[in-house]
Amino acid sequence: MSPNGYERPGIAGSGLIACGLAAAASTLGDVKLLARSDASAWKAEESAQAAAGKVDDGQPERVKVTTDPADLSECDLVIEAIVEDAGAKAELLTTLAEISAEADLATTTSSLSVAELGERSGTAERLLGLHVFNPPQRMELVELCLPAGLRAGAADRVREWCRALGKTTVEVPDQAGFVVNRLVFPYLFDAVRVLERTGMDPGDLDTCMRLGAGHPMGPLTLLDFVGIDVAVAIGRSLEAESGDGSHSPPELLHSMVSEGRLGRKSGAGFFEY
Repeated sequence: MSPNGYERPGIAGSGLIACGLAAAASTLGDVKLLARSDASAWKAEESAQAAAGKVDDGQPERVKVTTDPADLSECDLVIEAIVEDAGAKAELLTTLAEISAEADLATTTSSLSVAELGERSGTAERLLGLHVFNPPQRMELVELCLPAGLRAGAADRVREWCRALGKTTVEVPDQAGFVVNRLVFPYLFDAVRVLERTGMDPGDLDTCMRLGAGHPMGPLTLLDFVGIDVAVAIGRSLEAESGDGSHSPPELLHSMVSEGRLGRKSGAGFFEY
């Protein structure tokens, strides 16, 4: 096993999570970043390299962006980091497994079953859950989901890689939302319901939780940071598994998605950016 767990990581995706992971991985060596189109590749390269430049020991030039999946063929770890949609993830994982025949595979899903993704994509023995938090180049925690039947050595390799990145790993059960999102999203959704019911100013509600509960970020700011569309997808997955109404995304969030108010990434959510 490599001293860092892996020597040739690749990441499939071009959003904030993918680019942040690439920035973090640049501290250890070269990392491939697979984008879907030339346009998304250009944006991903700019974002990932800028993020790498702000990370201690980050090396922007180590982030190699491509639109050709074949460029990931020699990777020893390939991480899927795309939209929170089971069908899209399973399809991409199937492709990645064929291209990177020897690599361990990981998914950054925050709400879907890792075992089910493995079964749908035919990658059950190779696939693990690597749930990082936004921004992944700064956030310390990684929730690791290691399904039964995962091939020998993969758990040790991924733990060592995360350790080399300076992350703290916690092994979590394969349940929707793992631990953090399972506990946090009922709170976030309840904050939205308070807003709907009372008409409070979003900034005032966030101030209450920051100064009264000692939270570093108010719940509405956090939802903007996560992405309103992502929050809705997570809530749907949580509710589908648990049947708990507290996991159901409030109507206001659905309206915001329809209006394109997705949070920081779109320039507007509960707040303007």
